[in-house]
Amino acid sequence: MDMTPRKEDLNAVVRAHSEQLAGQLHAQRESLFPPDASKTMRRFTSGEAAGLLGVGDSYLRKLHLDGKGPSPELSPGNRRLYSADDIQALRVMLEKTARNPGDYVPGRRAGDHLQTIAIMNFKGGSSKTTTAAHLVQRLALTGYRVLGIDLDPQASFTALHGVQPEFDLTDGGTLYDAIRYDDPVPLREVIRRTYIPNLDIVPGNLDLMDFEHDTPRALSRGEAGLFFFRVREALEQVDDDYDVVVIDCPPQLGFLTMSALSAATGVLVTIHPEMLDVMSMSQFLRMTADLMDVIADSGADLSHDWIRYLLTRYEPTDAPQTRISAFLRTLYGESVLNAPMLKSTAISDAGLTKQTLYEVERGAFTRSTYDRAMDSLNAVNDEIARLIQRTWGRIE
Repeated sequence: MDMTPRKEDLNAVVRAHSEQLAGQLHAQRESLFPPDASKTMRRFTSGEAAGLLGVGDSYLRKLHLDGKGPSPELSPGNRRLYSADDIQALRVMLEKTARNPGDYVPGRRAGDHLQTIAIMNFKGGSSKTTTAAHLVQRLALTGYRVLGIDLDPQASFTALHGVQPEFDLTDGGTLYDAIRYDDPVPLREVIRRTYIPNLDIVPGNLDLMDFEHDTPRALSRGEAGLFFFRVREALEQVDDDYDVVVIDCPPQLGFLTMSALSAATGVLVTIHPEMLDVMSMSQFLRMTADLMDVIADSGADLSHDWIRYLLTRYEPTDAPQTRISAFLRTLYGESVLNAPMLKSTAISDAGLTKQTLYEVERGAFTRSTYDRAMDSLNAVNDEIARLIQRTWGRIE
């Protein structure tokens, strides 16, 4: 009897597993979002709407009673509920009579340059995509015109915004189409509107890997030129349309990441405060510096408005994490954001249904769990918004 272990064809196994998983994901998507359905944003309570607008709830109630602005929906309990479009309409209305320009519409004015934020780390589990998705939504809901770009071939950012890459992007539609070397399309052709006012996205999928393969070949033929400017040049086509661009970078230091860094005006590095992650970040920073030296030697201006480190999945009661956080703050000072992103089951559970916490009803979680996570996210995102305002010279 032949006892030799049977060898398996790796390609056949991987392909079979890929098809099985894709089928299950498609079935899950169909159950959550039927083919003729699309994602919508939940409605906000009057208190949430007032907070997003920066006014008191009583003032919002007075506007409603005076018949000014859109009429909110009334719940069975007679509570006022505002859609994201209602909030945007109120924002525009209030800005017209604001005491100071930008009180309600905080975006760019004449002379302000587009803010392009690259969110990066090459270690998995650093909450890079979670950070990017919540940042773009918070900025949009507070009045900024935002473009989110998924530069990660894994495309989790894309899936969180209602686009399933393997089924909805079968004929292109990613940033690769706008930065490829042969016949690139205008960037506007791959931008998609979302279900949140002020927020557009450029989806991602595995097509982005083609840029990593094409660039060495183009360089060998002398056709790539300054390849690291390709993302910047694409963004110049829509410069006037947005206040902020947020790029969810791939978890590797390849040509896509280098091009994103060359386009960025601000860099946000996510870091989970555990020793293995900090050691990984050390290597990441060294490799990034070496690559940036090469790009700078080619004539690129790599000056950025800011670079910050964000502590993610932070547990204040975890003593080793607390020590590492203190170490990083001592080492990097104000380059570490004051607000950490706390570890929360609310954030991870929302992701199971391809939603951010901003999209989930408060009643889906215990009040304390939801509020703790929401306060943490808002503190992080609003600190980044203050960096943007400081760059534009609005605050010191």
